[in-house]
Amino acid sequence: MRKGYITGPILGALWLVVMATTIAIAMSFATGAAFRPQILLCLIWGAVTGLIYVRFPAPEAPARLAASLVMAAALFSQFGPVLTGEGVSISAVLVAMLAVFVGMHFGLKAILHDTPFAELTRHEYEAAVIRFLTGFGYIFFTAIVIIPFYVMVMTSLKSQQALLQNPLDFSIELSKGTALFRSYVELFRDFNFGTYLWTSFYVSVLTVFITLAFSVPGAYAVARFRFKGQKAFSRSILLIYMVPMIVLALPIYIAFSMTGLRNSITGIVMIYPVTTIPVALYMLQGYFRGLPTEVEEAGLMDGLSRLAVIWKITLPLSLPALASVSLYVFMIAWNEFLLAFMLLDDPSKFTLTRGVAMLNSSEIPRQHLMAGAVIATLPIMALFLGLERFMTKGLTAGSVKG
Repeated sequence: MRKGYITGPILGALWLVVMATTIAIAMSFATGAAFRPQILLCLIWGAVTGLIYVRFPAPEAPARLAASLVMAAALFSQFGPVLTGEGVSISAVLVAMLAVFVGMHFGLKAILHDTPFAELTRHEYEAAVIRFLTGFGYIFFTAIVIIPFYVMVMTSLKSQQALLQNPLDFSIELSKGTALFRSYVELFRDFNFGTYLWTSFYVSVLTVFITLAFSVPGAYAVARFRFKGQKAFSRSILLIYMVPMIVLALPIYIAFSMTGLRNSITGIVMIYPVTTIPVALYMLQGYFRGLPTEVEEAGLMDGLSRLAVIWKITLPLSLPALASVSLYVFMIAWNEFLLAFMLLDDPSKFTLTRGVAMLNSSEIPRQHLMAGAVIATLPIMALFLGLERFMTKGLTAGSVKG
């Protein structure tokens, strides 16, 4: 195994299996046509290509390009790594060829970088294997995230007739123009989704403010003060998550029904922070411990009260952590379903997740359910991608004591 002329073909064969399987699945979803990887031919083509990439180092790149091009061109025959079914358009085959070429050339170029044809050192062998596993991980986890989302979006853009004709065809006809978004228009026009969207937004914002109002002083007290039971409290903050919410569902339902809080936004706003305050306490106390106490002590010596120190010194220094906690709490409140499903019966008070669940009915077309899921997913996805750097900074800023 630790010889370049053995490692190269093995990694090349495995890499082509990964690429052919991914491309076949992606093309099948995108075009609705039949694409199928041929595993045996993938192993043969991949082994030969991997051997060429090891035998000819980077300065002799034309041999590498030729190997990947020949392999990609084989898609026009039955001896290619990906077998195309009948009726597949030339443009789809060309796209598949380009994907195979790009994936194999740049993939093997990175995986077999500095891998000699002769005996490999342990470092060279392990580096090549790690690069292969890294590439496989990127492709695998990207696929399992993107494919369900792609299916959801494409289904939401199809008509009922198209879904009945071929439920597995996830291609769309761009010539329909704005008619593709008919399901979205009907959701806002006929199913009151504008109200659901607004309700979820302000309930999530209120949950963030209430959570911070309780968790900031609580986390600061645990991090800075010494009191009886302080360590036990600090270590047991997350114990509430050991109790599944479904166990608490019946007591919450009974209590809210007796107090008149069931089927009200007030009840939802009261119960959501119960699920978010513990995790916010846990995250913030670790950050507060990482802040230098000398800065706060200087403020106290200058005559500031403890509350003034928190407001003027601690909180400004904690903005990254507060931003990450706020984003995390907002996502929890936005995606919460069990409590909303259990406590809300009036459609005019539904949150977005409760409204999407209402669409899961045999009387409502499937594309409307998928459109509702897209509406629920896109805002929180955009928010997370836009603020992800703040969340990462906030989660790691308190990991090293200043």
